[in-house]
Amino acid sequence: MKQKALARWLKAAVIGVALCLAVVYLLIIPDFGKSIAAQNPEFAFCYWPWLIFLWCTALPCIAALILGWGVAGRIGKDRSFCMENARALRAIAFLAAGDAAFFFLGNVVFLFLNMSHPGVVLASLLGVFAGVAVAIAAAALSHLVRKAAELQEQSDYTI
Repeated sequence: MKQKALARWLKAAVIGVALCLAVVYLLIIPDFGKSIAAQNPEFAFCYWPWLIFLWCTALPCIAALILGWGVAGRIGKDRSFCMENARALRAIAFLAAGDAAFFFLGNVVFLFLNMSHPGVVLASLLGVFAGVAVAIAAAALSHLVRKAAELQEQSDYTI
């Protein structure tokens, strides 16, 4: 696959993920929260704190998508192995790890404020593990891209 075609596919994936995030965070989560509040009026006061908390968890995802768009653009310019991509992937790793930690801690805080259920905290561990997996994958890719960029830089100097 050529670099430009790969970049187009990566940008299409970024757009697809952004659209999925928009649907989930702007339509599904608020609707789901309203239905929970309607079925359980004793938890209606939890709707806005939870909604704001979940919207805050979307911010690192949006930042990671913006960084991913930049990586795809540099790949399209045949600069796959450059320090900018390594730094962007490292930033994505930190964003994913930070978002996973924030999500877990927020769930625990809501549990202690009696605004959640222990089952919700346990179920949220799936999201936490997904965030940690993304962080590890992005950190590994960052390391590999950094090493490849260093090798490429050394070979450019020897020619």
